[in-house]
Amino acid sequence: MDMKKNLKQMIDMNKAAFDNAFSTMTMVQEQMEKVTDMYLSQASGRDAERRKVLAEWSKAYKNGFDAFKKTVDENFKRVESFFPKEG
Repeated sequence: MDMKKNLKQMIDMNKAAFDNAFSTMTMVQEQMEKVTDMYLSQASGRDAERRKVLAEWSKAYKNGFDAFKKTVDENFKRVESFFPKEG
C-alpha cells in the first residue's frame, strides 16, 4: 500500500478519535454544569455570589475549550493540506 495513503488514513483516524473524545468531554461538562446548577438551586442559602463565580468559571472554561478545539481543527487542516485530494 502507498505510504501517503497510510499516513492519510492514520491522520483521519486520529482526527475522528479526537472529535469523538472532544464531543464526549463536552457532554460531560454540560452534564456537570446541570448537576452543579441543580445542586446550587436546591442548596440552602442560595448564595448568589457563588453561582456568579461558577457561571464565570464555566464561561471561561468553555471559551478555552472552544479555542483549543479551533486550534486542533486548524492544525488538522494544515496537516491534511499536505495530502492531495482523492477523486
